[in-house]
Amino acid sequence: MHISNQSAGILLYRNINRQLEIFLVHPGGPFFKNKDDGYWSIPKGEFLTDEDPLTAAKREFEEETGQQIAADQFIKLSPIKQKSGKIVHAWAAEGEINADTIVSNLFEMEWPPRSGKLSSFPEVDRAGWFSIDNAKMKLNAAQAALIDELQSLLQSN
Repeated sequence: MHISNQSAGILLYRNINRQLEIFLVHPGGPFFKNKDDGYWSIPKGEFLTDEDPLTAAKREFEEETGQQIAADQFIKLSPIKQKSGKIVHAWAAEGEINADTIVSNLFEMEWPPRSGKLSSFPEVDRAGWFSIDNAKMKLNAAQAALIDELQSLLQSN
């Protein structure tokens, strides 16, 4: 059974010259083509009720980037609720990925609207590494809390 109001994702981070950077993805498809600030996300996706959320988060990361998440440790973050009502379960992981070489899976939708014609679009059309401030500006507003929690956890260690 599918739960459409829950997603699982990975908040990938790295330290460059003692500056924290966050990896984000931009949704593909015609609706998001010209939308930027507030529309980026951590790589994430819906999961099945009987599925382990961390396993789902790793799968979604691979589907949206074309690369497996290579991390030694996954830090469970507090779930957040987006404006849509969707609950996002996330894990922070320190790692590296080339944002320029991601290859996302595709989805189909009727495009143009009411044309009766199905078109394929990448689920993610681009990715990037962002400073904390830029990441918070780019992210879906509710997901910024994940970065705040990550910063708190890293500062306490």
